[in-house]
Amino acid sequence: MSILEEASTRAAPSGLLRPQVRGKFLFTGDEKLFVRGVTYGAFRPDSSGREYTDVAKIDSDFAEMAASGINAVRIPHTMPPRSLLDAARRHGLRVMVGLSAEQYLGFLIDRKKTLSEIEMLVRVKVRECAGHPALLCYALGNEIPASVARWLGRRTIERYLERLYRAVKIEDPDGLVTYVNYPTTEYLQLHFLDLVCFNVYLESQSPFDAYLDRLQNLAGNRPLVMSELGLDSLRNGELAQAASLDWQVRTAFAAGCAGAFVFSWTDEWYRNAHDVEDWGFGLTRADRSPKPALTTVRHAFSEVPFAPNLAWPRISVIVCSYNGARTIRDCLEALERLTYSDYEVIVVDDGSTDTTAAIARRYDCRLIQTENRGLASARNTGLHAARGEIVAYIDDDAYPDPDWLTYLANRFLSTAHVGVGGPNIAPAGDGRIAECVARAPGGPVHVLLSDREAEHIPGCNMAFRKDRLEAIGGFDTRFRTAGDDVDVCWRLRERKGTLGFSAAATVWHHPRRSVRAYWKQQRGYGRAEAMLERKWPRKYNGAGHVSWSGRIYGPGLSQLLGRGRIYHGAWGAAPFQSLYQSTPSTLWSLAGTPEWMLVVVALGALSLLGAFWHPLLLALVAFAIAALPPLIYACLGATRATFPLQSGSRARVELRLLTAFLYLTQPLARLQGRLQAGLTPWRQRGTAGLAPPLPRTTSVWSERWKDLDQRLRDLEANLDAAGAPVSRGGDYDRWDLQVRGGLLGAFRLLAAAEDHGGGAQLLRFRSWPRCSYAGIAVAAVFAALAVGAMAAQSWTAAATFGALTVLLAMRMALECAGAAATISRALESSGCGGP
Repeated sequence: MSILEEASTRAAPSGLLRPQVRGKFLFTGDEKLFVRGVTYGAFRPDSSGREYTDVAKIDSDFAEMAASGINAVRIPHTMPPRSLLDAARRHGLRVMVGLSAEQYLGFLIDRKKTLSEIEMLVRVKVRECAGHPALLCYALGNEIPASVARWLGRRTIERYLERLYRAVKIEDPDGLVTYVNYPTTEYLQLHFLDLVCFNVYLESQSPFDAYLDRLQNLAGNRPLVMSELGLDSLRNGELAQAASLDWQVRTAFAAGCAGAFVFSWTDEWYRNAHDVEDWGFGLTRADRSPKPALTTVRHAFSEVPFAPNLAWPRISVIVCSYNGARTIRDCLEALERLTYSDYEVIVVDDGSTDTTAAIARRYDCRLIQTENRGLASARNTGLHAARGEIVAYIDDDAYPDPDWLTYLANRFLSTAHVGVGGPNIAPAGDGRIAECVARAPGGPVHVLLSDREAEHIPGCNMAFRKDRLEAIGGFDTRFRTAGDDVDVCWRLRERKGTLGFSAAATVWHHPRRSVRAYWKQQRGYGRAEAMLERKWPRKYNGAGHVSWSGRIYGPGLSQLLGRGRIYHGAWGAAPFQSLYQSTPSTLWSLAGTPEWMLVVVALGALSLLGAFWHPLLLALVAFAIAALPPLIYACLGATRATFPLQSGSRARVELRLLTAFLYLTQPLARLQGRLQAGLTPWRQRGTAGLAPPLPRTTSVWSERWKDLDQRLRDLEANLDAAGAPVSRGGDYDRWDLQVRGGLLGAFRLLAAAEDHGGGAQLLRFRSWPRCSYAGIAVAAVFAALAVGAMAAQSWTAAATFGALTVLLAMRMALECAGAAATISRALESSGCGGP
């Protein structure tokens, strides 16, 4: 072991261990580290231009910080001398050091230094303190001016900071690296950083709380640290400063931040060759006499992450397992380490044939054994046995963060949500295939309508108010392996309930460890999608895919393809400048679906007919074009996946190749499951016989008055009850309801009501077929090809294309006829035509 490696791993005499990132938080060993910090400096340099040379003052300040419950110091604008780090170690403090990347950008613009020369400057700085036990992390820079970032462009800034990040890692591989951003350049996509830091100054609690939720989602599965927050006591008063810092600190940690730095320790401040005397952000005055804010911050820091006197609800944690012996031990051990004060653990063994039950008996939990009835039934068994007012579900192949329940409960206490979920993160150490699976599509992800409200929360990390879950009858037992979480979320939202999301309520979820297991999982998800489509046909489009209202978090087309647009404001002066991801084009969206593989196969088969009619060999061009988007999608996903830098370059290439392979196989596995379970492009759902697919207009006299809106709702309910895939017209549509007969044909309905005396109404209904434009176009192409083949006397090709044309036309007519019959029957049963 080298001297540098030994220094990076050993404990200092004061007991400091180097911090590590684990998901959304920092840890030292097995202990979670909440950063409770202050910024320190800059101060007037000495006669030789050196800063932080007054060792006695530094030692005195650090002693007072430690006595005030502070455990971290941020040096914002420069690399401090090693003597400062030694003083911090003596007092049990950790230091975030600045590398001043923002100061070198002018050299790049004016071409006075190359990027390689700047990298060497940074490496020399890092070398001075690499491996020091008091080192919290390196900050590459602080608040690159928005105008400079706009001048150089987002991509240039991102590449610049990534190069410097890698330079730091060369000198100190185990050191944590961040960049201190701020709302004006929020749009920077710095996925390579170990943790995310933001300076945020908002003087109202509600906007601050909401913005923290946004930053948590931008941070993803990395820790979020408030690198600066505070209030000027000179303009607002010392008591107002104290009150503001109290809610700022408490709100930051309640939102799941891994730490917060108060700006600043003292009013003494020196910038741009001048003492700054017209502000008072310090917790102490320039002479180090304390302000009221110091006492307030000390008290707030002592209660991180939540005040101990909160009335926490009782929670029942339910673990459902079927042959989960390999992973359930980690789950139960982590549940015993939870910091929450009032909870129980219920293990439902769903007919396991391995040692799951024997393992569970070794832990403090209630074990319930049943015959194998499936996942949803097991969840209901746990629900009925639960004694808590909140029921929290975690999979047997997952384990929670120590504060998992605390953050879930806090979200329930502060909102009226009926359910709350959080992120699930793949742990390290599961093997190379698992690393690739974790970066491939198809894993359990959350869907967010906003930074706080969810449309869907995955089953491996979800909690509900027990009474509201029981009110809908619990989980639908038809879902034996997957899909039950989607169904229960939809049913709760249908009852006007809302779902919340807490970015800090994290669990670690083991991904599949083999390609075969991944294929089996994705095939099972495909079957679950088919079951959901049968139960919720109006949630699905003609191709059999859900139209989510929210944003899906995880590897997706919008993240891989969308360059996005940045809102800068006029002259780049907007205080909050965000990146808005563009929606992928229709072609790219289709190319990301399992059914696109059927298109590729169909075009390949079409090109084979070139053996009978040579012009059809041109279909090889269409075949190549159709096959290209999935390949591009796979390559983009693999190249943008991040793997540990400790992996060698050859190993990272192998990991990327395997990830690309998983991107290609995932839609095939989903397709297999969907087709096996009946979710095919040619399916028909909920159609009641056949009726002539012709436009029609009917008038019905009714002696019973009812609002037209209610009549349409009743009609929609009848169609839903019949299992018909019904949808409403949009704000700009001139139709009210549509029933889809299949992928190619539908029937639309328009209603009007004339009110007459005595509560009588004359109801008018107009309905007409609507054929798929794409289906018509394909049929026209096939017809043209049939004519061309006949002209060339290629009878095999002509017969094939002629038959395809007839089949498509008949299919469109049948689907329209089925939808027409369904609407007619629903009109009769809804009472629209009754007296």
